[in-house]
Amino acid sequence: MSTSLNIAIAGVAGRMGQQIARTALAAGHRISGASEAPGSPNLGKDIGAILDTSQMGVLAVEDPAEASKGADVWIDFTAPKATLAALAVLKGQGVKAAVIGTTGFDGGQEAEIAETGEEMPIVKAGNFSLGVNLLCELTRRAAESLGEDWDIEILETHHRRKVDAPSGTALMLGDAAAAGRGADLRTLRRPPYDGPDAKREPGAIGFAVRRSGGVIGEHEVTFGSDMEVVSLAHTALDRAVFANGALAAARWAVRQPAGLYAMRDVLGF
Repeated sequence: MSTSLNIAIAGVAGRMGQQIARTALAAGHRISGASEAPGSPNLGKDIGAILDTSQMGVLAVEDPAEASKGADVWIDFTAPKATLAALAVLKGQGVKAAVIGTTGFDGGQEAEIAETGEEMPIVKAGNFSLGVNLLCELTRRAAESLGEDWDIEILETHHRRKVDAPSGTALMLGDAAAAGRGADLRTLRRPPYDGPDAKREPGAIGFAVRRSGGVIGEHEVTFGSDMEVVSLAHTALDRAVFANGALAAARWAVRQPAGLYAMRDVLGF
């Protein structure tokens, strides 16, 4: 039987925040605190009102230090600056671990997260679904097995409200493909094809992005040679898959020493 955790949720009124809260409560965990962005109309509201359920006696607040008091785990699917601000105060609040699903960090921000990971366990992933993380492992193995004369292209589709591109999941897949070839994605990633001289570079990893309607998430990795194409794909049908994965990561993280971890560590891939 899984241990019940005190969980603090960043951006609790957002789509993912609400999904994580509902899934956590259904799994027997307690929401001990929650945050919302400055100026949010949900600041000061009881979480129960945000979730359209009974009052819980926990209010959405702006300060992550206040929201994280008494929490075992901080779960954050917000924005880079907000996530970094929260990580800066968590250790002092006695929080045992953090689960980060925020995407769009730059290199300097990634370094800040790694530094915080030296003080507490952090599970950070661009996607927390089991299927996507399996797709990453299959992508790595395919890239390792197929020669560099096979072109690698990654296509992702998300809802019209998503602001960062390519998605964190697409970059996870790119990292996996590059690792399979013994390289760093930064050396193989290329911008979208555009213009009169946009021919493909041999050995590069290409990305394409679509934003449309309410699509939760679709990702496809193709490996193409002159004679055949192999495609690996995943489609998310319910946001609950991400919440379930985040909670699995939370339960795992509270038992780990300080470090920066990925979902492949949680799943034992």
